[in-house]
Amino acid sequence: MKQTLLVSNRGQLTLPVSVRKRLGIKNGGAIIMEVRDNELILKPAIVLEVEMYTEEQVLAWDETDHLDEDERQTVLRRLEARQ
Repeated sequence: MKQTLLVSNRGQLTLPVSVRKRLGIKNGGAIIMEVRDNELILKPAIVLEVEMYTEEQVLAWDETDHLDEDERQTVLRRLEARQ
Protein backbone atom coordinates (compact mmCIF):
# COMPACT_ATOMS: atom_id res chain seq x y z
CA MET A 1 0.00 0.00 0.00
CA LYS A 2 1.48 3.33 -1.06
CA GLN A 3 0.16 6.74 -0.15
CA THR A 4 1.57 10.22 -0.48
CA LEU A 5 1.62 12.17 2.77
CA LEU A 6 2.28 15.87 3.10
CA VAL A 7 4.70 17.26 5.67
CA SER A 8 3.36 20.29 7.56
CA ASN A 9 5.44 23.42 8.13
CA ARG A 10 6.15 21.98 11.61
CA GLY A 11 7.52 18.74 10.12
CA GLN A 12 4.46 16.70 11.06
CA LEU A 13 2.85 13.85 9.11
CA THR A 14 -0.75 12.73 9.43
CA LEU A 15 -1.22 8.98 9.22
CA PRO A 16 -4.46 8.04 7.47
CA VAL A 17 -7.12 6.60 9.76
CA SER A 18 -7.19 3.33 7.77
CA VAL A 19 -3.48 2.81 8.45
CA ARG A 20 -3.82 3.68 12.15
CA LYS A 21 -6.71 1.24 12.54
CA ARG A 22 -4.94 -1.53 10.65
CA LEU A 23 -1.81 -1.19 12.81
CA GLY A 24 -3.61 -0.49 16.09
CA ILE A 25 -2.10 2.97 16.52
CA LYS A 26 -4.15 5.01 19.01
CA ASN A 27 -4.08 8.75 19.78
CA GLY A 28 -0.87 9.49 21.64
CA GLY A 29 0.56 6.11 20.61
CA ALA A 30 4.28 5.61 20.14
CA ILE A 31 5.90 5.09 16.74
CA ILE A 32 9.43 3.91 16.00
CA MET A 33 11.11 5.86 13.20
CA GLU A 34 14.11 4.40 11.44
CA VAL A 35 16.11 5.81 8.54
CA ARG A 36 17.51 2.99 6.42
CA ASP A 37 19.55 4.07 3.39
CA ASN A 38 17.19 6.55 1.70
CA GLU A 39 14.03 5.14 3.27
CA LEU A 40 12.01 6.33 6.23
CA ILE A 41 10.47 3.41 8.11
CA LEU A 42 7.68 3.87 10.66
CA LYS A 43 6.56 1.04 12.96
CA PRO A 44 4.09 0.91 15.84
CA ALA A 45 5.86 0.69 19.19
CA ILE A 46 4.94 -0.66 22.59
CA VAL A 47 5.99 1.33 25.64
CA LEU A 48 6.73 -0.69 28.76
CA GLU A 49 7.41 0.74 32.17
CA VAL A 50 10.76 -0.41 33.50
CA GLU A 51 11.62 -0.27 37.15
CA MET A 52 15.24 -0.53 38.27
CA TYR A 53 16.01 -2.25 41.57
CA THR A 54 18.94 -1.58 43.83
CA GLU A 55 21.32 -4.32 44.85
CA GLU A 56 20.00 -3.97 48.42
CA GLN A 57 16.42 -4.63 47.28
CA VAL A 58 17.46 -7.75 45.37
CA LEU A 59 19.44 -9.04 48.36
CA ALA A 60 16.45 -8.41 50.66
CA TRP A 61 14.17 -10.42 48.33
CA ASP A 62 16.72 -13.23 48.20
CA GLU A 63 16.82 -13.31 51.99
CA THR A 64 13.03 -13.31 52.24
CA ASP A 65 12.79 -16.16 49.74
CA HIS A 66 15.48 -18.27 51.43
CA LEU A 67 14.28 -21.72 52.53
CA ASP A 68 15.64 -23.42 55.60
CA GLU A 69 16.56 -27.10 55.20
CA ASP A 70 13.19 -28.42 56.45
CA GLU A 71 11.25 -26.20 54.02
CA ARG A 72 13.59 -27.20 51.20
CA GLN A 73 13.04 -30.91 51.86
CA THR A 74 9.25 -30.41 51.98
CA VAL A 75 9.31 -28.69 48.59
CA LEU A 76 11.52 -31.42 47.11
CA ARG A 77 9.18 -34.18 48.39
CA ARG A 78 6.18 -32.42 46.85
CA LEU A 79 7.96 -32.06 43.53
CA GLU A 80 8.99 -35.74 43.52
CA ALA A 81 5.40 -36.76 44.32
CA ARG A 82 4.17 -34.94 41.21
CA GLN A 83 6.50 -36.83 38.90
